[in-house]
Amino acid sequence: MSVTNADAEAHTVTADDGGAFDVTILPGATAVFTAPTTPGSYAFSCLLHGNMHGVLVVQ
Repeated sequence: MSVTNADAEAHTVTADDGGAFDVTILPGATAVFTAPTTPGSYAFSCLLHGNMHGVLVVQ
């Protein structure tokens, strides 16, 4: 899976379970990480900005 950061600040995409995935995306960059293969919903957040969060859905 790839994630693009169009912001001027770095961000992370870090699974709330602490282990499914964790990637840092620098400003203006794209990062690639291995998403879980087991179907389900995986909550994630940005470790640098506590108000940024979402859910990755694997079908």
